[in-house]
Amino acid sequence: MSSDFELLDRWRGGDEEAGDQLLGRHFDSLCRFFRNKVQSGVDDLVQSTLLRCVEKRDQFRQASSFRTYLFAIARNLLYDELRKARRSPEALDFSQVSLRDLGTSPSLAAARNERKGALLNALAELPLEFQLVVELTYWEGLNATEVGEVLGVPSNTVRSRLSRARRSLDTHLAELEVDER
Repeated sequence: MSSDFELLDRWRGGDEEAGDQLLGRHFDSLCRFFRNKVQSGVDDLVQSTLLRCVEKRDQFRQASSFRTYLFAIARNLLYDELRKARRSPEALDFSQVSLRDLGTSPSLAAARNERKGALLNALAELPLEFQLVVELTYWEGLNATEVGEVLGVPSNTVRSRLSRARRSLDTHLAELEVDER
């Protein structure tokens, strides 16, 4: 099985099949990334991410993993989409604002069990930057350095945000359990 960098090099050399294989390898992760953050338009955001990747493939310096590069593109497009949907002149601070604050509705209705729904609810309460740290770390398996590259922050900041996010999730989940009794 070829590495991402090998596929990228072949793609840059004109091998379209290598490009298809490389992008296909990360398609499900991109869908999952957007599905938990926007009510509609997931397919469009995934397509925009892949298109941007195609357009910029020769600019990628391979200083990080291809997966990290792809998530950085996805994050930027997500933030652009959330800003457009807001239609407000105020700047958004994604280290403070959550999806719930923005009035978007994550796909909580599709949760198959109460625990998953509770976790998704708790995640939606986190500031978006914290939610991204949790999802990229636990769902996508990125390490602190890679998450830092996606978010444009040092790895120590990622670790700090992850710690704060876990405490917040614990608090939200505990409150939900008390409310259900």
